[in-house]
Amino acid sequence: MANARVAWALRAAHIWHMADEHPIGPAVRAGLLGRCPRCGKGRLFEGPLTLKVRQACEECGLSNAFVDSGDGPAVFVIIVLGFLMMGAALILEFKLSPPLWVHLILWVPTALLLGFGLLRPMKATLIALQYRNRAEEARLEHGEH
Repeated sequence: MANARVAWALRAAHIWHMADEHPIGPAVRAGLLGRCPRCGKGRLFEGPLTLKVRQACEECGLSNAFVDSGDGPAVFVIIVLGFLMMGAALILEFKLSPPLWVHLILWVPTALLLGFGLLRPMKATLIALQYRNRAEEARLEHGEH
């Protein structure tokens, strides 16, 4: 049992060390710009309005087979926008008490535009951080239960 704890601690220290080798700034920058997580130059997505990731980077040849952002980008966008928009809607309601149609005209388009606008940079940023941290699906070592 003690050996398993020591082995786990060594693996965790190695992961932290790996992350320290690559600063977070370039990964976030590449993500926000929708660029390749390795070179920061090639486009990550196939088209200007799509969320489909390219097979490989056109500049450095990085295979994007490792990419698995799942529902993460949508969840982050929903949480952030929900928090900000609910706060703004409540402030508007308590300060000005506008009719319901004002809320509908103001908040529905805002939610749609910001939601779809943030989804792509959020997905690219999560992919860049996944590459930076060498994140992958968890696997059990042989013999572990």
